[in-house]
Amino acid sequence: MVLDARLVEILACPEDKGPLLYFEADGFFYNSRLRRRYEVADGIPIMLIDEATTLEESEHALVMERAAEQGITENFTP
Repeated sequence: MVLDARLVEILACPEDKGPLLYFEADGFFYNSRLRRRYEVADGIPIMLIDEATTLEESEHALVMERAAEQGITENFTP
């Protein structure tokens, strides 16, 4: 399910209030500063810190590589 572009533009990390990378095809938002992944379930972003997954450094590197390959950039400039 595709999220509304306006929603994607304004979502921020609930912890540091910073921008996120949105992996639409994979259904998650990613905070590269905290290495935190927020899932999208049934078209609803789950933006709860307790529900997020913190990635190990090797997983972080793979996500960042995929973002670079796919041209995914942060959803807003702080």
